Amino acid sequence: MRIVTLVENTAARTGLEPARGLSIYVETARRKILFDMGPGPELLANAERLGVDLAAVDTAVLSHGHSDHGGGLEAFCRVNRHAGIYLREEALRPYYAVLPGQDPHYIGLDPLWEQVRDRLVFTEPVRRLDEELLLFSGVADDRTRRAAAPKLQEKTPEGFRPDGFAHEQHLIIQSEGKTVLLAGCGHLGIVNTLERAGELLGGRMPDAVFGGFHLFELSPEAESARALLDLTAGALSRGHTVYYTGHCTGEWAYEELRKTLGGRLRPMRTGTAVEI
Repeated sequence: MRIVTLVENTAARTGLEPARGLSIYVETARRKILFDMGPGPELLANAERLGVDLAAVDTAVLSHGHSDHGGGLEAFCRVNRHAGIYLREEALRPYYAVLPGQDPHYIGLDPLWEQVRDRLVFTEPVRRLDEELLLFSGVADDRTRRAAAPKLQEKTPEGFRPDGFAHEQHLIIQSEGKTVLLAGCGHLGIVNTLERAGELLGGRMPDAVFGGFHLFELSPEAESARALLDLTAGALSRGHTVYYTGHCTGEWAYEELRKTLGGRLRPMRTGTAVEI
C-alpha cells in the first residue's frame, strides 16, 4: 500500500504547504482512503502537487473532533461528493482548550459540517468496513501511559469538563499481507492504542504505525516526562513495528524516543510518501 502525508506541521520539500494538523492518504489494492483532512484548504493544494486525486477517494475517516484534523472537511467535500465520512458521533461536540486566566479557545469542528451531514457515518467502538479496514475506539485510558493535557475540555450544559476522548478513533488497514495502524493524535497514549490494536489483531502488532503521539507538551525538566518517554520507548521497541510520527509528538520527545528506537522511528512530514 502507498501512504502519503498530505498535511503535517512541517514539509519534506519546498512547494508544499505545511500546517499544524494532519491528513494522510492511503491507497491499497482495493481502496483510496483519506484519514483526516488537516486544518484547512492546504489539503487541496498539497494533494494536487503530490499527485493525489481527492475526487477518487472512496472512504474518508475523521480520527477525532479537533479542527487541526477536521478543519479541511468542507474543502475535501467540495472536490469529493461521494465518499462516506466515518467518525464518532461525539466528534461533533464542542471542544475547547481551557487555560487559567484565559478565555476558553474553541478547537472543535467548524459548524460547516452541517452542510455535509448526509455524508456522515457514525461508528461504533469497533466497526469493520470490509476485509481491509477496521475502525476502533474504546482505548483503555491508563493515564500513566499518556500525556494529553487537562486543558483539553468539552463544553457541556453544566460547564466545562475534561475531555475523555470518546470522539477519538483509529484505523487498522490490512492489505497484501501487511498491517498498518493510523492514529491521528493518540490522546489516550500510543502505548494504550497499540495494546488495543493488538487485541483486535489477535496478539499481532502492525508492521507500521502512522500518526501523532501527543507528547509535545512534555517538559525535559520534568521527571514524570522522562518516565513516560522511557515507558513509551520500551513498549514501542518490542517487536518489529516501524513508526512514522510527527504533528503532536514534539521534537524533544521524538529525539528521546529515537535513542531507543533508532531507524524504526521515522519523521512524518507534508509530502512524505511510503510504500508498505
